[in-house]
Amino acid sequence: MTYFKSIFWLFLLAFPTLTRAQTAFDSTLIDVTVTGMPAGVVRLVGTYCDQNYLADSTFADPQGHFVIKRPTMLSAGFYYFLLPGNKNFSVLFDRDQRFTLQTKYSDIVGAMQVTGSVNTQLLYENFNFQTKQEAELAQTGDVIRKSAANSPEFKAAKTRQDQLLEERKANLEAAYKAYPNAFFSVFKKAGQNPDFVEFRKPNGDIDTIRQVVNYRNHFFDGIDFTDTRLLNTPVVFNKLRRYIKEFTPQNPDSLIKVSDGLIRQVMPYKEYFKFFSNWIALQYENGKTTVMDGEAVYVHIVRTYFKPELAFWSTPKDLEGLQKHVGEMEASLIGRKGPDVRAKNQFGEFKSIYEIKAPIIVIFMFSPDCEHCQKESPELQRIYEKWKPKGVEFYGIAVNTTDAEWRPFIQKNGFTFTNVFDPTNAAIYGKYYVDITPELYVLNKDRTIIAKNLKPEQLETIFERELKKMK
Repeated sequence: MTYFKSIFWLFLLAFPTLTRAQTAFDSTLIDVTVTGMPAGVVRLVGTYCDQNYLADSTFADPQGHFVIKRPTMLSAGFYYFLLPGNKNFSVLFDRDQRFTLQTKYSDIVGAMQVTGSVNTQLLYENFNFQTKQEAELAQTGDVIRKSAANSPEFKAAKTRQDQLLEERKANLEAAYKAYPNAFFSVFKKAGQNPDFVEFRKPNGDIDTIRQVVNYRNHFFDGIDFTDTRLLNTPVVFNKLRRYIKEFTPQNPDSLIKVSDGLIRQVMPYKEYFKFFSNWIALQYENGKTTVMDGEAVYVHIVRTYFKPELAFWSTPKDLEGLQKHVGEMEASLIGRKGPDVRAKNQFGEFKSIYEIKAPIIVIFMFSPDCEHCQKESPELQRIYEKWKPKGVEFYGIAVNTTDAEWRPFIQKNGFTFTNVFDPTNAAIYGKYYVDITPELYVLNKDRTIIAKNLKPEQLETIFERELKKMK
């Protein structure tokens, strides 16, 4: 159950407008025939980073013919047509938005004929070239996975795989050379990954760490951050997601360091700065991340970049609300001193966290009408009874409830640890942040927060680790 509802003000997806001056003759006219396609509604779906949106729609006749006609141009970018029968195909265009497509419903990519759009023509030439390689690449990959590293089969398959990849690279280079100013060239260059450079240690062994660092350092080399058209394709988002989610250790310290470097790199490029800072923050907002204390990343990015002089996409009032929101979260980040709470228990007695003498304290925040709280409460009571003799104490805080709901809940679950409730919320406000109940925090002997956002089954591992440290 939600206690403090998430106040997220990062409304960034106002799609970029064309930066080039438009003339009275600017318009879109895409004439398409897909032979063998059933009649029905056709939707043109656009892309903005990790978002898809309906750009236009029309109706296809029984002959598979349809037209997208607009008095003004669409934003340059990557689009796809969603056809009747749930098939789809992609198009890529810049200002070349008056063109004709002819293909077959049974083989859309292979039969595609493009007239009038260099970018879409190059897109399908590249699709078809890669399609011809796919079967052999899959075969060589299978041999490589199944063969011993130094076997003749492995070496032959690896040699052929490298040849195929070089052919793919050469095919793209030829397109870049023939059409250096085409959006297709910008789009494909942005999507390429850097080559792995083979670094070796003084003893001749492969230096894998240096390889990975070099790969990461050059991962965004192909993206021209002055070109906002790329934000209207999946390329930038796919790279950002991999960089943050796959290449970066999922702990707050690493994520903050990597995110800072990347966000500062794109700060001079307003639209990229807007997207990168918003997207990374959203991934680690409380309730949306499984990373232990992932909200530390969220808090850091908002504190650092969501200021009136930087966050041009929002209003000072909204930014003030967002800063207040993260201020409520800051006090309960891992590594901070756990704030004291003093509130009345079910007997009307004031009970404080800091009056507890046990070396480990679990703060259990719950709401009686929360289904997960109802499910996990018996298990938490069992864990408490098992670990209390070993130096663990629990402090329960009821939230978003009433006195009439709280007391029966305690009795029903047989809670024997301290439980408090403050109907005014004044005792806990700004101390232990909870977005979704149940919420568990663990304090060590110094009353430092050492764990949070836990499931009951994770508690015992934390207890064992901390008690071992104390010994």
